[in-house]
Amino acid sequence: MNGLYYNVRVRVKGKNVDGRDYFGRGVADLLHGVKEYHSLNQATKEMGMAYSKAWRIVRQAEKTLGMPLLVRMGKNGSVLTPDGEKLLEVYEEAEKEAFRVVRNVFEKYYG
Repeated sequence: MNGLYYNVRVRVKGKNVDGRDYFGRGVADLLHGVKEYHSLNQATKEMGMAYSKAWRIVRQAEKTLGMPLLVRMGKNGSVLTPDGEKLLEVYEEAEKEAFRVVRNVFEKYYG
């Protein structure tokens, strides 16, 4: 870009009718952690987030979306539901596409 350095940051968020976020990078990161560790507790530890906060975030997203994102298996951890898997996949695709569009606009004007 003509010697210019740019760092584009794109945020993709789902908002409900009252304007509150219900799904974004934070929820996606939690779901990735559950997918990797099969445990919301372990995912929160890896993220440095309080477990109670993570549960609140997941419950709010589930309530707003009207679908469960996690299957809780008690002491055996948690796994993503098929809807949780699909939502994470769609979110990741939307985020990549949004970044691609923004990057293309910057390249169009700044080479």
